[in-house]
Amino acid sequence: METPRIAVVDYHKGNLSSVARGLARAGAQALITDDPHEIAAADGIVLPGVGSFFDAITFMHESGQDHAVIDAVAVGKPFLGICLGLQLLFARGDEGVPADADAVPATTVYGDGLAPGAVFEADDTRWVRGLGVLEGSCSRLSSRRLKIPHVGWDQMHLTPAGQTSALLAGVAEGANVYFTHSYALDNDCDPSIVLARTHYVRSFPCIVGTGNIYGCQFHPEKSSVLGLEMLANFAAIVRTSNA
Repeated sequence: METPRIAVVDYHKGNLSSVARGLARAGAQALITDDPHEIAAADGIVLPGVGSFFDAITFMHESGQDHAVIDAVAVGKPFLGICLGLQLLFARGDEGVPADADAVPATTVYGDGLAPGAVFEADDTRWVRGLGVLEGSCSRLSSRRLKIPHVGWDQMHLTPAGQTSALLAGVAEGANVYFTHSYALDNDCDPSIVLARTHYVRSFPCIVGTGNIYGCQFHPEKSSVLGLEMLANFAAIVRTSNA
């Protein structure tokens, strides 16, 4: 496949053109779409990061985008989550959950079996269920000393798994990438899927990867040449997957 077709999921929060331009420069055909059928039919999927966890997963569930993504990932289509798009892959997040939202009973602390967008209570916190493709939580960075949100260039430190990942081919240890976020993956993320970490407030996974699933907390489309290289690596993964 010479030109992979990659869907950029539009959940109606912000401008996604910079992600699409980055993918186009990487040799892919990028389609910004809110249509679950187009998402499911694409060769690969990028879920960008704009807005809050609750608002994004609520829209995805109400529009049917959640099942389109879950089903596509389940059959092996390459997926890349960016910033909030990485967080939504996981079981639960507490960003933007309304205090008056009706909570449903949960049989586990991660809300296993609940639909994406369902609000539940566990660990003395009100959570909203994410896509649940990966197990773990997303919570707010909290510091009295460091500025929140975490905005600007910061280092990513590769794990042994990251050093051999196709997504990070040509990426050096300690490279700087561009962040803008107040929430991050918590320490209940499976260490075996962590490809890189960043140390700010806490040591949080800034890149994860397992099988056909990838996610990065930073914005590759805003990370200059290095970020474009990572998008090119993802386009190559999609191309190879559909060859």
